[in-house]
Amino acid sequence: MTHAPLRVLFVTHAFPRHGGDAAGAFVLALARAVQGEGVEVQVLAPSAPGLAAADTIEGVRVRRYRYAPRAWETLAYTGTMAEQVSGSVRGKLALALMLWRGRRAVRAAVRAWRPQLVHAHWWFPSGMMCGGHGVPMIVTMHGSDVRLARGTRARTLFRRVAAQSAAMFAVSGWLARLAREALGGRVVETAPMPAATELFTPLESDAHQKDRMLFVGRLNAQKGLDDLLQAVARARRAWTLDVVGAGPDGDALRRRADALGVAGRVTWLGHLPQSDLRALYARSAALIIPSTEEGLGLVGVEAALCETPAIAYASGGLTDVVRDGTTGWLVPTGDVAALAHAIDGVVERPTKARAYGAAARVRVLATFSPEAVGARYRAAYDAALGGK
Repeated sequence: MTHAPLRVLFVTHAFPRHGGDAAGAFVLALARAVQGEGVEVQVLAPSAPGLAAADTIEGVRVRRYRYAPRAWETLAYTGTMAEQVSGSVRGKLALALMLWRGRRAVRAAVRAWRPQLVHAHWWFPSGMMCGGHGVPMIVTMHGSDVRLARGTRARTLFRRVAAQSAAMFAVSGWLARLAREALGGRVVETAPMPAATELFTPLESDAHQKDRMLFVGRLNAQKGLDDLLQAVARARRAWTLDVVGAGPDGDALRRRADALGVAGRVTWLGHLPQSDLRALYARSAALIIPSTEEGLGLVGVEAALCETPAIAYASGGLTDVVRDGTTGWLVPTGDVAALAHAIDGVVERPTKARAYGAAARVRVLATFSPEAVGARYRAAYDAALGGK
């Protein structure tokens, strides 16, 4: 379908700093997807040490605004904004400066580039910078911002951003429901981010090892790796676990593995670029996602593209990604025994696991491919502009 050209300004605090960077990679993926639908995208993001003021990453132009003394510009890209803001006066001042100077940067970009639409990613902080510039705004919520909006003090700010928005979206049905509740019933639609279908593909021959499991995620309490280590200890089968990720609980989790007597069955791989994940997904029997209140669980989509099924807690947006008994297994949140039993079942029934993995790839291609998501958001842009 041929569309009239359209300029859309993306405003975000998370975006890849260079090719292959995982920070905000899904926002870059969306920018590329909508560019395939006749949309010209320019991204506005905060600065950080070592980053140029202007760059082009995988065909998408990005401009970065200064918001604080260089040593203070550490809020973005590392996933530690909440910890920095809650833990120090400097973090709070840096956030205030980001909101103020970010708003000025949006105003300058609107005047200079004249986009027809502004697309804010996360209502906080980006959505608070984007309203009132004389250009329609839509907001996509990714998870942490919806959880913030559930608090009494933040809800007023959330509703103010929503009142300035032409449309509100969330990347999973669970997040959309929570956002609707916080907004008193306002329409919030579900629209996921695209997955990297060109990167995550099955290997030519079956490489899945029936006794090798995989965890990919930040090493913090919300991601649930402690539960998974307990499941390793409780399992009937001696499967092994590869752990990809870094985070504040990394040292404690390694000690936990030692205490449980399973250190020899766990391999700690640290943080890895996306380009290294395909082989790990493709050789694993299953991806284990013991997260609670996950916004979506994009790693589950990436694994499915490699024909690897997932075992996940039936929590948050994971229920959008994993179809129990069809593309993977959902177990009750926090039930370590059920988690261990489900993983043992993968080892015992590898043919069934491979069939689930194949079904998972078919399903996610229909929902999370760049073509499907790009068309979804192009239609949303046109609707926000009144069908122009």
